[in-house]
Amino acid sequence: MDVRSKRWLANITGCIAAALAVGAAVSAEPRLNFHIQAHRGAGIDMPENTLESFQAMWDVGVTPEADLRTTKDGVIVCFHDVDLRRVVSNVEKAKQGEGVENLTADEVQKLEVGSFRGQQYAGQRVPTLAELFDAMQGHPDRLVYLDIKTENVDLDQLQKQVVNAGLQKQIIFTTKHHDLIRQWKERVPESLTLIWNGGTEAELEKRLAAIRAKNFEGITHLQIHVKVVGDPVDAEPFVPSIAFLEKVRDELKSRDIVFQVLPWENADPAVYRRLLELGAESFATDYPQVTVDAVREFKSR
Repeated sequence: MDVRSKRWLANITGCIAAALAVGAAVSAEPRLNFHIQAHRGAGIDMPENTLESFQAMWDVGVTPEADLRTTKDGVIVCFHDVDLRRVVSNVEKAKQGEGVENLTADEVQKLEVGSFRGQQYAGQRVPTLAELFDAMQGHPDRLVYLDIKTENVDLDQLQKQVVNAGLQKQIIFTTKHHDLIRQWKERVPESLTLIWNGGTEAELEKRLAAIRAKNFEGITHLQIHVKVVGDPVDAEPFVPSIAFLEKVRDELKSRDIVFQVLPWENADPAVYRRLLELGAESFATDYPQVTVDAVREFKSR
């Protein structure tokens, strides 16, 4: 392992103390020195952005992502969508087009957001950021990605909550906007950050050129969304192309920035193996257990 990898692992995976597989049968597995983000909290198989999902991911050594929005009365909550249609079960049809920004915190916390993933999850609710931070107290191994979904999340308010909770080194400030990362690092310089990037290869080239023009300021992790368009063993199975991914990998390595890949809604272990062969240093995933198993198998070779 090179010096750069050792520094990064000491910074981030050194915090992760839980075993990295579900169930007692695999709890004796050694710690996996590879950082995995659970997209929208726990991926596709569990409810999004609930405390129960966050806890499940911490229990297996995966870092959940919490999507942040602010209620009408100024409370930061964990909720992804712009409206209530997809994940909320107990709101009348006339109000399904509203967003959490139109509701008070009390109203948001009455929303049922578990059963859309199955009745076994019925009754799960939208947590506030304060409740998420309460669940992290006394657990330095618990990290969380905080994805800023709207401009109405006040950075001063977020900074105050992070600092008051003493979690500056346990949160990964996440956004697609480089200017927000720069503003955040001025407020909380010890915080990790991630900028995510999706789109066509041409669009990604344009985004990276803009980031490069500002010298990647404040960025500690950079994520590329990857679409699988062929068999993972094909010469060109991904969009963006392998050549593009290798170029990004090399540039990020030269800048000491972690190269994270999100293979969108993909559960094929072969996809993760191919991306590891291409030099992916971290994954975001919709299938956390598949990803953990694929990384463990790859590293055991």
